[in-house]
Amino acid sequence: MRPEDLGTVLVSLGCPQEKSLEMAAQLNKRAKQLSEGGRQTYEEALVHLLGLMRQGWAAKERGL
Repeated sequence: MRPEDLGTVLVSLGCPQEKSLEMAAQLNKRAKQLSEGGRQTYEEALVHLLGLMRQGWAAKERGL
């Protein structure tokens, strides 16, 4: 996935626009690392990580 596309997804989940490309690059790198372990595909790892980030931003918005 292109960093710009991933950045757009991150912003839609609550990521600050100014940090979206940096976070997209980090997320992409981590998803690749997880997929190299063979337990999940890159896409599965990316979906998992995006879910965790969404939960974190939702909790932050609720003040948790």
